[in-house]
Amino acid sequence: MTFEHNIEKLGLKLPTPAKPAGSYKPCVIVDNLAYISGQGPLMEDGTFAQGVVGKDLDLETAQNHAQKCGLAILAALKNEIGDLNKVTQLVKLTGFVNCTIDFTQQPLVINGCSDLMKNLFGEKGVHARAAVGVNSLPLGFSVEIEAIFQIQR
Repeated sequence: MTFEHNIEKLGLKLPTPAKPAGSYKPCVIVDNLAYISGQGPLMEDGTFAQGVVGKDLDLETAQNHAQKCGLAILAALKNEIGDLNKVTQLVKLTGFVNCTIDFTQQPLVINGCSDLMKNLFGEKGVHARAAVGVNSLPLGFSVEIEAIFQIQR
């Protein structure tokens, strides 16, 4: 069974990879590591979810946005390597949550992406992680997540 089949089984689909909003590449491969630039919550219509968690958005909505970041990460990775079955391990996620100063549930927000990766890749999707609260993100993103994958070359 392929990882992409797992995505479909969960009732999800990979979005069309977003174009970079600056001077960077969405994915850079060094040796057998794929570094995925920060991805925002890419919606089905091609726009990005925006808002401040704890003010405009509740925890459940933010978790959904984190899951969408995860799908955007996978789309960027697939665009670079062609086949998600080349993933041997998700090494690390770093998640940023655009939130109010008193919001402290950043780890629960980023679980939206972490749980997606574990559901898709099994033990290969269990990773190291950071979850950070910030007062602003590019383009007004509610959540932004970057990733490092080990891949077969």
